[in-house]
Amino acid sequence: MTTQQPSFTYDALPMRVVFGAGSLAQIPHEAERLGLRRLLVLSTPVQQALAEHAGTLLEDACVGRFTEAGMHVPADVAAAAVKAAREADADGCLAIGGGSTIGLGKAIALETGLPVISVPTTYAGSEMTPIWGLTENGRKRTGRDRSVLPRSVVYDPELTLGLPVDMSVTSGFNAVAHAVEALYAPDASPIISLMAEEGVRSLATALPAIVEDPHSLQARSDALRGAWLCGACLGATTMSLHHKLCHILGGTFDLPHADTHTVLLPYVAAFNLPAAPAAEQALRRALATDDVPEHLARTSIELGAPRSLADIGLTEEDLSEVVSQAVGQPYANPRPVTSDALRSLLTDVLHGALAP
Repeated sequence: MTTQQPSFTYDALPMRVVFGAGSLAQIPHEAERLGLRRLLVLSTPVQQALAEHAGTLLEDACVGRFTEAGMHVPADVAAAAVKAAREADADGCLAIGGGSTIGLGKAIALETGLPVISVPTTYAGSEMTPIWGLTENGRKRTGRDRSVLPRSVVYDPELTLGLPVDMSVTSGFNAVAHAVEALYAPDASPIISLMAEEGVRSLATALPAIVEDPHSLQARSDALRGAWLCGACLGATTMSLHHKLCHILGGTFDLPHADTHTVLLPYVAAFNLPAAPAAEQALRRALATDDVPEHLARTSIELGAPRSLADIGLTEEDLSEVVSQAVGQPYANPRPVTSDALRSLLTDVLHGALAP
């Protein structure tokens, strides 16, 4: 007896990926492919040396560097970057770094239409999505626009060898969160579900190996591949409760993005997975566990991640504002979200109720 496949729509995103150790050397070729001759290189202040190296590789095709990218893409920083791109008469941008830098590249693309080449150095996965975000006056606005998609993504695992272990862990769990929400998204498909399960499996294998040996190129490659898959899942589906809360906690309270994802994930999974049995089964397979929320909480803490929202700066007095914002903005979720249920969930995360 055959099982009829459900009807679905899968809209592939137009992404070119160059993957492999040493791939950073390919950025001049990628620029040439796109016909770009005047690139503004973007980075955070911490990664200024990497931006300078990228500029050296580009030679005359680099017309300047903007190295002030910041967490949650502050609107004033984005405006300054747009001004810098225009003053340099740039015909494109090269964003090299983590989610902050790649997000800045998206903000420039949204405002100017300039094409972007992204070179990720963390596991955030933002380079695979058409989702942009800007933070202003304590609020983070997000949206979807294909114009912000990087035209080319260069994944070089060698660039992640120096990523601190603690940041590697939380960045990896950030990527896992993308896949978890994609598995129960209202616009999920069998294709996305396969990618999500494999992305989670890759990261679940790679992160302990990175903690054991941060210089393992194989582990770093596996983690970067997993982040690519998880990011692509987020890019193709609708965000739900987990990402909504992370945007509020980051935009309003300036909590560190990857840490927030990591701490929150087991609790939102515990809340939503009973209403999403197919997603739960996929995660059980990927994580080799019968208890997904417990596994996520225990593993993240064993690998050195924070235990609670209190550990990263949230207070009991902040909860009312988070609840107010979350219930005031409708979004897709497999389970209805009430103020009382959300306050209970956030109180548990605040105190680390699932922590072993």
